[in-house]
Amino acid sequence: MIAIMFAGVGAGYLLRRLRFLQRISLLIMPAVCVLLFVMGLSVGSSDRIVRNLPTLGTQALILALAGTLGSLLAALAVEKFFFRKK
Repeated sequence: MIAIMFAGVGAGYLLRRLRFLQRISLLIMPAVCVLLFVMGLSVGSSDRIVRNLPTLGTQALILALAGTLGSLLAALAVEKFFFRKK
């Protein structure tokens, strides 16, 4: 999956001067919304996922909070060691 993304980045970089590629950005947001909607349909149609939503939601909340806290601590460390005048 990552290789596919990097292949797209490389192709986009090489073809960035083409006019039609510059217009593709107008389609990105609607495409992402359609993908999220279809993913929601898939999740909503799965009885197993719907039954486990409280557990999954709790785990997702813990991961989100831990990620946010880790990012905040890393930003504070970078500021302290690299940007503060002594």
